[in-house]
Amino acid sequence: MKTRTIEWHNGVVTTIDQTKLPNKLVFLKLRTCQQVASAIQTMKIRGAPLIGTAAAYGLALTASRSRAGNRTELLSQINNSASLLKKTRPTGVNLFWAVGRVLEKARRTTGSLDHIVKVVVEEAKRIADEDVQTNKKIGEHGSKLIEDGDNVLTHCNAGSLATVDYGTALGVIRAAWEQGKKLRVVVTETRPKLQGSRLTAYELKRDRIPFTLMTDSTVGYVMSKRLVNKVIVGADRIVRDAVVNKIGTYSIAVLAHEHKIPFYVAAPASTFDLTHTSKSVVIEERKPAEVTHFGCEDIAPRGVKALNPAFDITPMKYVVAIICERGILSPRELKLHNSRAQKEPFQLYNELHN
Repeated sequence: MKTRTIEWHNGVVTTIDQTKLPNKLVFLKLRTCQQVASAIQTMKIRGAPLIGTAAAYGLALTASRSRAGNRTELLSQINNSASLLKKTRPTGVNLFWAVGRVLEKARRTTGSLDHIVKVVVEEAKRIADEDVQTNKKIGEHGSKLIEDGDNVLTHCNAGSLATVDYGTALGVIRAAWEQGKKLRVVVTETRPKLQGSRLTAYELKRDRIPFTLMTDSTVGYVMSKRLVNKVIVGADRIVRDAVVNKIGTYSIAVLAHEHKIPFYVAAPASTFDLTHTSKSVVIEERKPAEVTHFGCEDIAPRGVKALNPAFDITPMKYVVAIICERGILSPRELKLHNSRAQKEPFQLYNELHN
């Protein structure tokens, strides 16, 4: 039986080191919040929903290992860990949602220190369990959009490796395949970190789902040749007017629009950030070496400058629908949630989830 991408075992967080895939399957044993934060920062842990769960577990590690003498000291330690986690990846909202949710639970809990610790750990576990069920619902809803014979393009990795289990965009594809629908997936390599060729291809090969890998620059070609008839991607943040996802998503959306190919986004409600617009989104800039090097090898002249944004912003006008655990929402239907936009992301999530 396949294990979850991340799990809690007796005060230790076990997760896959995604920088080692596909050549090696290596599991990390994380015992402190600092180790969790480092794993997120170095992309050993990546994928918006998975990062959110990992952050929740990071706070649980702080609580469970605390030697605080009183409630105020314990909450201060948890707050400090929350601040550390928030500095790791600025763009994806799931991290901030999960941290906010655990913090709120801790602040509202009274009683003994042992009880507060227990509540924090249980809340982190609950976030992980909910993620699995949420992904299954996304897959169930999204599979209705997949028909026999479809060729579906996906970008980056939004599969079980990006979540606790099952996946979002890849979860839709997986659900359709499990229903017996014949389909083929077209996978972009996703430069510069190659999440498509390293991770999505790994998952699809493992699950024996037919796929073809291609370079990012081949998207226009395959669309012009009608080798793709649907696009499904994940998201790191969904704001009122746009979808924020892995760099290259915007280009794919524009090309899909030009070729009249439906462009779908699959993401949990914890990715919704309807209090903001695209103007307020901070796009993470990663190290130039990810562009100028291939592994440890130079692929550009030494000393050259390189632009390396990790994400881009796709205007909502290019999105046909957003698939979440509540169903398939058009951008117009998504706006109906704006009346609750003054609430914190985790409160909005709870309302959508119940």
